[in-house]
Amino acid sequence: MKKLVFIVEDDENIREIIRCALASCGFDVSAFEDAVEMFGALVKNMPDLILLDLMLPKMDGLEALKRLKSDVRYSHIPVLILTAKSSETDKVKGLDLGADDYITKPFGVLELMARVRAALRRGTDLPNRTAVCSANGLSLDPVRHEVKLDGKPVNLTLKEFELLHLLMANAGRVLTRNEILDSVWGYGYTGETRTLDMHIRSLRRKIGDGVENGGFITTVRGVGYKFNQ
Repeated sequence: MKKLVFIVEDDENIREIIRCALASCGFDVSAFEDAVEMFGALVKNMPDLILLDLMLPKMDGLEALKRLKSDVRYSHIPVLILTAKSSETDKVKGLDLGADDYITKPFGVLELMARVRAALRRGTDLPNRTAVCSANGLSLDPVRHEVKLDGKPVNLTLKEFELLHLLMANAGRVLTRNEILDSVWGYGYTGETRTLDMHIRSLRRKIGDGVENGGFITTVRGVGYKFNQ
C-alpha cells in the first residue's frame, strides 16, 4: 500500500515540485495552501507523514504543529518542517513542539526524499510503543504518554518524553549522540548538537538524581548517554 503524504506549503511552485518528487517516488500526495485546509482533510484521510511550511496564511506552521501534536488522533503522525527560517531558536521551538525533522529552504529534492523515507522508517525503529518502562521509582507509559516519579506526575515536553523513552528502553546501554539524534530528532539533523545536551539537562532537573543520587542518566564522555538501571 502506498504511503500518503500531506504537503502544506503556500508557495505554489515549491508545492508542485515537492508533489511531483513524492509522486515519482511512489507516494500518494495531497497538497494544501494552508493548515486550515489540511485540518479539514484530516477528517477524511490519515496521512503517514506531513510536510509543513512555517510561514503560512491563516494559521502559522508552529500553531498547526502544536495542534497536531496535542491531538491524540494525529500526534503519532511524523511532521517534517519546511521553512526559510534558519535560526537555532526557530529550530529548537519546532523540534520541541514535536517536529521529526527541520529542513531549511532551499533544499535538494534528493535530500528531502531521503529525510521523508527516514522519518517513515523511524516509526518502526522507535522503542516499543506500548510497553511501560520503569526503574527505581521512575515510570514511563507510552500509551498514556505519562511519566511518574515515585507516583507523582512529571511534566515533559514531547521531545523530552521521546528522549527519556529511548534511554529507558535501552537501559544499561550507552547510546551515541548520533544514535539519539537520529532516533529522536530524525535523519541528518543538522542543528547544534548542544540541543541534545539542553534536553538532557532539562530531563535531569525534572526527574532528579535518582539511583542512589548517582543520577538516572550518565554522560559517557566522547560517546553519548546511558540510562542507569
